[in-house]
Amino acid sequence: MPDRRVVVTGAGVVAPCGIGRSAYWDGLLRTPAEGLRRIEDFDPEPYFENPKEARRSDRFTQFALAAAAEALEHSGLQADPARVGVNIATGVGGLGTLEEQILVNYEKGSRRVSPFLVPMMMGNAASAAVSMRHGFQGPCETTVTACAASTHSIGSAMRYIRWDLVDVMVVGGAEAAMTPTALAGFGNMTALSNSGVSRPFDAGRDGFVMAEAAGVLVLEELGHARRRGANIIGEILGAGNNADAHHITAPSPGGVGAIRCMQLALADAGLTTADITHINAHGTSTPLNDAAEADAIGVVFGADGPAVTSTKGVTGHALGAAGAIEAIAVLLAMEHRTIPPTACTSTVDPELFPIDLVLGSPRPWEPGYALSNSFGFGGHNGSLVIGPPPVD
Repeated sequence: MPDRRVVVTGAGVVAPCGIGRSAYWDGLLRTPAEGLRRIEDFDPEPYFENPKEARRSDRFTQFALAAAAEALEHSGLQADPARVGVNIATGVGGLGTLEEQILVNYEKGSRRVSPFLVPMMMGNAASAAVSMRHGFQGPCETTVTACAASTHSIGSAMRYIRWDLVDVMVVGGAEAAMTPTALAGFGNMTALSNSGVSRPFDAGRDGFVMAEAAGVLVLEELGHARRRGANIIGEILGAGNNADAHHITAPSPGGVGAIRCMQLALADAGLTTADITHINAHGTSTPLNDAAEADAIGVVFGADGPAVTSTKGVTGHALGAAGAIEAIAVLLAMEHRTIPPTACTSTVDPELFPIDLVLGSPRPWEPGYALSNSFGFGGHNGSLVIGPPPVD
């Protein structure tokens, strides 16, 4: 197997707390307002050739194109398009379009259903749109593994580059699933916060706050990036991916699957627990998830583990896009040498394993190896090991 290292040369983000990397970082350091995390004042038209194309794309695809445009501009990518792949993950794809057209069919009849329904709602629409918009001809795929989807997509993209199948992957996730029916479904299964506040690991946490978002990274083979003089912002050193095989929504007791997933990621990176200095937790603010993840971190890292934060206190939970925007949060934390606090959390649940949760204000950090976790419905687990730009 070729010894090919994978670095990050670009990142783009569309999030409720800010559109673009700079605004997103500033948002991570502020206390959010209560309620759903919608992206306000988003104009999709600049990312399409004409307004008609924008109207014929679901909102999750619009977000993906916006995030990809920023990531590619940030990267200054120059590459053979046949050696550039795309993988934009999602949890549910074009749910907004589907729900809208079901109502059209019910109220106005089948002949009024849009002929663009299928290409707008399909989960692979965002990957296809990014590929076509930029002419990338390598593998074009979509990962759909609930809330672990974009973490899995980044891990898969890393392996494609390692295995010399491509030189570059444009990878991440996009989600725009805040429809009335989706909110009713999540609410009726008691997954959503009744208070409208995301409090990861807090004694008063009562569920997650729904969000929409997109995050895209440009992953590149190290030599390829250096030959073109790219600005390298980080390195993807390893990835873990496994299943709880326990329950469709609840994590395995004691975080057994999460334990193994983090261990797999560390082994893939060739690192030990002592090497990790920061964890961006999945930390959804649900009672079961946070308890299982805290237990898992305790088992893997012990009582003197690394600094932990959950950025979902600010962003809410963007389902399939969560892992991508959180990987970008780790890269920005490295750039700013600061770990954002776990917003809205004030009283850590005393029943949880005592992780070193960053609270109240940002914590200065000498950038080192970091872990980013994502755990999804269906028992899907994903962990990434992210490092600073390589110096060797």
